[in-house]
Amino acid sequence: MRIGLADVLRRHGPAYVERYKGFLLPSHARAIRDIVQCRTPLLGGHLAECAQCGREHLLYHSCRNRACPRCGFDRTTKWIAQQRELLLPARYFHVVFTLPSELGRFVRSHQTTLLSVLFQAAFESLARLCRDPHFLGAQIGALAVLHTWTRTLEWHPHIHMLVPGGGLAPDGRTWRAAPARRKRYLVPVHALSKLFRGRFLDLARRALPGVSLPEIPGDKRWVVFAKPAVQGPDKVLDYLGRYVHRTALSDKAIVACDDNSVTFTYHRSGDSLRRSMTLPAHEFLRRFLQHVPPKGLHRVRAFGLLHPAHRATLQRLQLLLANQASPETRTPPQPARPPLRCPHCNQPSLRLVRRLSPSQCAAWPPADQAAAAHPARAPP
Repeated sequence: MRIGLADVLRRHGPAYVERYKGFLLPSHARAIRDIVQCRTPLLGGHLAECAQCGREHLLYHSCRNRACPRCGFDRTTKWIAQQRELLLPARYFHVVFTLPSELGRFVRSHQTTLLSVLFQAAFESLARLCRDPHFLGAQIGALAVLHTWTRTLEWHPHIHMLVPGGGLAPDGRTWRAAPARRKRYLVPVHALSKLFRGRFLDLARRALPGVSLPEIPGDKRWVVFAKPAVQGPDKVLDYLGRYVHRTALSDKAIVACDDNSVTFTYHRSGDSLRRSMTLPAHEFLRRFLQHVPPKGLHRVRAFGLLHPAHRATLQRLQLLLANQASPETRTPPQPARPPLRCPHCNQPSLRLVRRLSPSQCAAWPPADQAAAAHPARAPP
């Protein structure tokens, strides 16, 4: 039987909460509660009927917690459908901004403030260089996603940013594409790294007046990585979709759980080999829960031309670029939402009949509850 994060939390969550109840953040306590209840009778469900075979099935509701690995796929699918309308028919680049290790614990202690500073510093540094006529001389836009983990669940805050390869010229009407010679990226990464360092430290000091920042060696390089993203509208969205709503650990990575420890697998950076790591249960939960964002912190943000405040400008640019776009960068029609499949006959003929309360779900026949535990796609 496959082990999931919910199974680990059912087994070790109560002891962890009891041990740290005086220090446990509300967002951590809620994540434990929501993940344990996700797609169980405790959250209620929907009764569905198959038009093909006539069988009825109970589909449990999802918790929709941002830390839940079972809810990530549905959220990502919905997000991709929304973003499809905002794509520009242009080249895209993937940029990653990473903070040095000396700031790790400090940022974790001031997450609400400094993670927002990280977003702001990353985009403002990039936008400033792109406004320089020597590089692009235009106003840009970007979609940014915050991640705080390494492959072994250590704390490692960094920003993934998807950036169109061009921007709006100063006249406010012309699209200025990245020069053909800049195939690697819009601006020099070394200059971007220096600007990012200065901007983050300046914003951090302003956001936390009177608080001393950790000492960082003057020659310490702040890592900024950039490369062309895979091209084509669908490929661009799928590319960023792998980072949006992604949790620190997926269910399929957990391979064992006993009374004392949890074992999970991961890919080591730089190769494709899969390795395993076994941690004491409380250490595993500590590592996982430190990546649950504080309430109100948005992990996905839009900047510049892609910000909601510039929707009219974005639509004008889409029309302007539509006739100039090559076939691989044109946005195809949005596919319809796929229908629910019947767990019994696997036909896409399942329709929702009515909503059921938690007590009604608990009273449902056990055989059908087992079938509903792993639906093809649970309703929200």
